[in-house]
Amino acid sequence: MRVRKTEYFYTLSTVKKLLPLSCRNKMEKALVKVGSLKAGTFWVSKKAKEEISNISQDLSTLSNTVEEKAKWIFNKLKGKPTKSLPDLLRENNLPQGLFPQNITCYEFDEIKSKLVVYLSSPCEVCFKDSSIIRYSTRVKATLSRGKLTGIEGMKTKVLVWVKVTSVNVESYKSDKVWFTAGVKKSRSKDAYEAPRDAIRVEEF
Repeated sequence: MRVRKTEYFYTLSTVKKLLPLSCRNKMEKALVKVGSLKAGTFWVSKKAKEEISNISQDLSTLSNTVEEKAKWIFNKLKGKPTKSLPDLLRENNLPQGLFPQNITCYEFDEIKSKLVVYLSSPCEVCFKDSSIIRYSTRVKATLSRGKLTGIEGMKTKVLVWVKVTSVNVESYKSDKVWFTAGVKKSRSKDAYEAPRDAIRVEEF
């Protein structure tokens, strides 16, 4: 089968316009390594194939993130009841301000009790008791009555940054919220009652 050089580069040019900048740069590097077209065939070096494989992985990751957010928006537009995150936390006897005001969206699987909270960038919140919590772009946890366990994507500052693995409130009347970050330590529940805007940081 004869491959026309002009059609080949036109197709890549079109694809490049649809790619994020990071993927576009990788594709340009891959193109440098593409061999010549001879007798209707073309040769692609091993390194170029690796570059193209990396681009595919980046696109797959991007696609998964977009799909997760699109699914949440679709359910909302479809009329499926979606509580605000503060309301969901309150119904489970947890402070409404455990997560920032400016989250992107969240998902909650009621059957598995799995909660996933999405943020546009790594960020942190300073609460009124001067405690600081830092969040990754995606925070995962298991949500149950008065508990967030198996947390991934949350840190608190205790001299140094330490990963938070669980948050719990012992009873409805309790005025304390307990954070497990290496050790278990109580903080005033009142400090976390209202969601606050987060400040963007460079990295989690």
